[in-house]
Amino acid sequence: MSKKVIVIGSGFAGLSAATHLAHKGYDVTILEKNKVAGGRARKFEVDGYTFDMGPSWYWMPEVFDEYFEYFGKKRSDYYDLVRLDPSYSIFFGKDQRMDVPAGVDALCELFEQYEAGSSKKLKQFLAEAKYKYEVGMKEFVRKPGHSIMEFADFRVLKSMFRLQMFQSMSTHVRKLFKNRQLIELLEFPVLFLGATPEKTPALYSLMNYADMSLGTWYPMGGMHKIIEGMIRLAKEQGVTIKLSQEVKEIIVPNGHAKNVRTQDTTYEADIVVGGADYHHIDQVLLKPEHRNYSDKYWDKRVMAPSSLLFYLGVNKRVKNIHHHNLFFDEDFKQHAIDIYETPKWPDKPLFYVCCPSITDSSVAPEGCENLFVLIPLAPGLEDNDAVREKYYNIVMNRLEDLTGQEIRSHVTYKRAFAHRDFVKDYNAFKGNAYGLANTLMQTAFLKPKLKSKKVKNLYYAGQLTTPGPGVPPSLISGEVVAEEIYKSIQP
Repeated sequence: MSKKVIVIGSGFAGLSAATHLAHKGYDVTILEKNKVAGGRARKFEVDGYTFDMGPSWYWMPEVFDEYFEYFGKKRSDYYDLVRLDPSYSIFFGKDQRMDVPAGVDALCELFEQYEAGSSKKLKQFLAEAKYKYEVGMKEFVRKPGHSIMEFADFRVLKSMFRLQMFQSMSTHVRKLFKNRQLIELLEFPVLFLGATPEKTPALYSLMNYADMSLGTWYPMGGMHKIIEGMIRLAKEQGVTIKLSQEVKEIIVPNGHAKNVRTQDTTYEADIVVGGADYHHIDQVLLKPEHRNYSDKYWDKRVMAPSSLLFYLGVNKRVKNIHHHNLFFDEDFKQHAIDIYETPKWPDKPLFYVCCPSITDSSVAPEGCENLFVLIPLAPGLEDNDAVREKYYNIVMNRLEDLTGQEIRSHVTYKRAFAHRDFVKDYNAFKGNAYGLANTLMQTAFLKPKLKSKKVKNLYYAGQLTTPGPGVPPSLISGEVVAEEIYKSIQP
């Protein structure tokens, strides 16, 4: 009989881990708390609209392609992909919209419009970012992070300086560019990594390479099409997925996880993989003597942001926006401080609007628009209906003003989602949306360990462990943990 693996959670990391393990010959069952699979990448349908609930950016397409190819499949067997052009738009103020084009040549032309001579510097910046991306993806991202010795390799040590681990993103960008709008364009990807650009290593310009060189893409039908493809693939590999099974306890006799208990069933396990929130599994599902970390440890972790989200159905077509839209008409630096330095609800928030119905008519009724509005926020804030409504009006006032149209009176469906929902639906630590911040002191082997120190057959995957937050890293996390299990416990 094959070893029984119980995977807790059916997000990207859980599905990836389950599929890799089943492919290696294990008997794998996923237990999912919610009524539908997908974790933060769930969808819901209402009044003819299909809303992706979480991730909306598709970057690093080769990571997804490699995932399916590992199993002898093609990504196109499961969903169709289109490249967006423009990749996204940035609103810096009234009549100040920057449409960021697909392709480096077009980007160079754009940069020259804002700062003479900057195209040459952009090529230099992207060449350095490409090196970081390729070294990061080849040397770092698939290391399990057990100890510093994994990085005691001459090639890796030599590259540490070229990777700019010890220079800030802010310093790096400002050495090359002077124009404020170009600087904000280059710094925006790190806003979700968990620190201000002044405190984020310049290593993470690799995100700019992913954005500008590799492109921004969209899976037709919505981001949930990736989840649907992964579920199909998992089932093809023999994975069993059980929904509405909220795990209440991991039972650990003699230092081994023996059973996983849900609200109505107890499952036997030879191996347990925690693909749900690491903090919740560590602090709630395990008894104190089996926990990897203390309350004090968790309270000191720097978390990536939470978010206030609005899912809006609009009964007309919306003008003057593209698929992805960033609203940077207020102080970028101050909003970052309000998230990371002095956590509070921001007075003048930056925000993001996704309008997938511009690209994909299937996600909204004919003549209507599907809007996803997001404000990045500090985790752990007090979240109530009055505050949500206040911020809805703040962002809608600015959206209407900057795009020159009435929208609110045409909203026929509205749903809000924020901190308390992230806690309720995902047991998210402090209501975080993106996981653990990518600060220097929370990189690689300094992240929470993917293997339990106290329970011999318990492992973790996802955005609170190696390699970090985001959809591609979560896919890779599932692969890494499956390899570690295979090395230690044969099927």
